[in-house]
Amino acid sequence: MSAAPLVGYSSSDSEDEAEAKDGARGRDQTALSKQRLPVPDSLLNMFPNTKEAPEDDSAKHGGRVRTFPHERGHWATYVYLPYEASEEFQELLDVMLPHALMYVPQLVRMEEFHLSLSQSVVLHYHWIIPFIQTLKDRVASFHRFFFTANQVKIYTNQEKTRTFVGLEVTFGHTQFLSLVSEVDRVMEEFSLATFYQDPSFHVSLAWCVGDARPKLEGECLQELQKIVDAFEESELLLRVCADQIRCKSGNKLFSLPLK
Repeated sequence: MSAAPLVGYSSSDSEDEAEAKDGARGRDQTALSKQRLPVPDSLLNMFPNTKEAPEDDSAKHGGRVRTFPHERGHWATYVYLPYEASEEFQELLDVMLPHALMYVPQLVRMEEFHLSLSQSVVLHYHWIIPFIQTLKDRVASFHRFFFTANQVKIYTNQEKTRTFVGLEVTFGHTQFLSLVSEVDRVMEEFSLATFYQDPSFHVSLAWCVGDARPKLEGECLQELQKIVDAFEESELLLRVCADQIRCKSGNKLFSLPLK
């Protein structure tokens, strides 16, 4: 159904009447052209401004701030190794984190655990599948391995807007470096940022907004390490098999098994 015109003119069966009204019509049109008629809200709401950037309210994300702005068609992407938390691992955190909260009450327990193998980068939507296929080809011949993460360490992100309590890898570092080397090659093929130089591979346990290192390092760090060392069978508990890597791009998740 076609839209009705905002302004309509009636026709006359008499040419004489039409000619007689030409002068008056011209004056009316001149007057109308000088006026700007308001457009009804119902019409304006039919055509929202699609170029407007979405609201980025950090309060909805626990105070976290984006490291790069959101753009339509651009997907935040990162590669990582999942860390499946056992019941005993959760029990260890139940002892560690209340102690850390005495120093920094804002700490929030992580809901999922992983070890990063890349920085967060931005992929165009049409790059996602080629990127995943290239990554899959790169790690297809990589063998699964065991690693241990049992050294308590405090981290911040590059912008120092967030602080993390983590467990650093003390066994298996060489295998992680080899794995990151393959991931970096994929990043280079797509002209994306590679991983950090001299990386400290770790599992983040809790986080908070801001730079809380002065409060967590020193006495608190030493006490947390003692808790880990004294925990029953902690050496066996914190020894994990790396059997897959994952890539998350926006709301898409891809799992790539190791050989």
